[in-house]
Amino acid sequence: MRSHTDLPERRPDMAHTPSRPFDIRDAALSDASALAELLNAIIDRGGTTAHEDRFTPERLTDSYLTGRAFLCCFVAVDRATGRIEGFQTLGRYPELPENIGDIGTFARNDGKQRGVGSALFVATCGRARRLSLSAINATIRADNVGGLAFYRKMGFEDHSTTLATPLKDGRLVDRVNRRFRLTP
Repeated sequence: MRSHTDLPERRPDMAHTPSRPFDIRDAALSDASALAELLNAIIDRGGTTAHEDRFTPERLTDSYLTGRAFLCCFVAVDRATGRIEGFQTLGRYPELPENIGDIGTFARNDGKQRGVGSALFVATCGRARRLSLSAINATIRADNVGGLAFYRKMGFEDHSTTLATPLKDGRLVDRVNRRFRLTP
């Protein structure tokens, strides 16, 4: 089990790390179109996100960049091309206590995003601590093997399961809720 001390605090010098080909920064409003495009590609592919409806830049902005639930959003930007390779959001979710943030991680599905999620998670954990959150919740589709493995690798532990959540096509898919504790 990972604890709150296993992940380093985000320091300014961690934003640019020579050993990885991307930088981590706060998302900007000007990123909305690129983020919507990235997320829509994941939605179109199917099978890994709970989202089934495509995002406009405006909907993405309200959901992940400025809306009432917004806590933070970080992007991973390819240093050579300037392309956003992934993003991670942290927000409030009505069914969660105020001291627990809800995370979403989205990385390009072209197979070139190695290390993006874990680098984003370092930044998100640092911000969550500064916001005095006690834990981070991740809700993952039970058929999203990669997502389940990613959050397990980051130290999330099973918390609960929501059984048989219907998809638009009528299929029933469980949702696995995992938590990462930020405080002992």
